[in-house]
Amino acid sequence: MNIKRSGSQPSQRAPAEHFTGTVRIDPLFQGAEPARAGGAYVTFEPCARSDWHTHPLGQTLIVTSGCGLHQRWGGPIEEIRPGDVIMVGPDEKHWHGASPTTAMTHIAIQESLNGKPVEWLEKVTDEQYNAWLSGKDSEASQGDKR
Repeated sequence: MNIKRSGSQPSQRAPAEHFTGTVRIDPLFQGAEPARAGGAYVTFEPCARSDWHTHPLGQTLIVTSGCGLHQRWGGPIEEIRPGDVIMVGPDEKHWHGASPTTAMTHIAIQESLNGKPVEWLEKVTDEQYNAWLSGKDSEASQGDKR
């Protein structure tokens, strides 16, 4: 058995090559072979987000604080809040991050396949990210007409 004490692993700034904005990663665990699971707290400052990416064996996100956004390829941007659990399927293209005005922290858990937990793809453009705001404006104006 191994106990990782809170604060015993240093925080890391997420690499700009795979994230937009300020993102901090606080490692929680990484299983030793033959285990494949790893997990971390990931905190996104307002407007920060991951690039589009996939996980060969899927990913589970557990939102612990704030307000975030999540989108799977071809689907709408969805708001995520504390207590929400997001199950991303194997090789499902997606991104996640904070809302424009509020930071968001989630626990990310994923397994590695042949030592690789993630496949990074293209950046989420500002236009793609801001589409959520357009949808919110549209919902608000629909509400005004009722």
